[in-house]
Amino acid sequence: THEELCRFIARESESVVVSVGYRLAPEHKYPAAYEDCLSATQHFLQHLQHYAVDPARVTVCGDSAGGNLAAAVSQSLAGRPDLPRLRAQILIYPGLQALDFNLPSYQQNRGVPLLFRERAAFYMLQYLNGNAAKLEEVLEGSHIPVDIKLKYSKWVSAD
Repeated sequence: THEELCRFIARESESVVVSVGYRLAPEHKYPAAYEDCLSATQHFLQHLQHYAVDPARVTVCGDSAGGNLAAAVSQSLAGRPDLPRLRAQILIYPGLQALDFNLPSYQQNRGVPLLFRERAAFYMLQYLNGNAAKLEEVLEGSHIPVDIKLKYSKWVSAD
C-alpha cells in the first residue's frame, strides 16, 4: 500500500527508503510488528555501507500504527553505542497512547472519518491482544488501574 509513496519520497529526497513489511494484527499480536521493525532497522544500521548510506542521515518514519512502531524503534535504539544514532523520526498521525480515549483530541475528532474514536480503540485492542471484547471498558477508561492513571497523569491528561 505504501510502495508508490516510498518511491516518491526516495526520488524527491534523493534518499534510500526501506519499507518494512511487518506482521499485522490480529493474526500476529504485539510484539510481533515491533520485533519485525526493530530487527529490520538494526540489520539496516549494521549494514549501511552495503547500501551506500551515510550513517549520520538515517531517519525512521511511519504513519498510524507505523508511526507508533517508528517511535518505539527510535526509543529502543536510543543510546545504543554499537549502532549509528538515528537522525530523526517522522511520525504521521501516530497512535501513541491508549491510556485514555476521552482526551480532548479524541472527543473533538470522535466523528471524523476515517479513524473514529471507537475504531481507534478497536484497532488498539486488535494490535495488543486480538480481542475487542473489552471495547466499552477501554472507551470508558476503566481498563487502566487508578494507580497507573495517577502515575502517568502528568503526560496523559486533558491539562
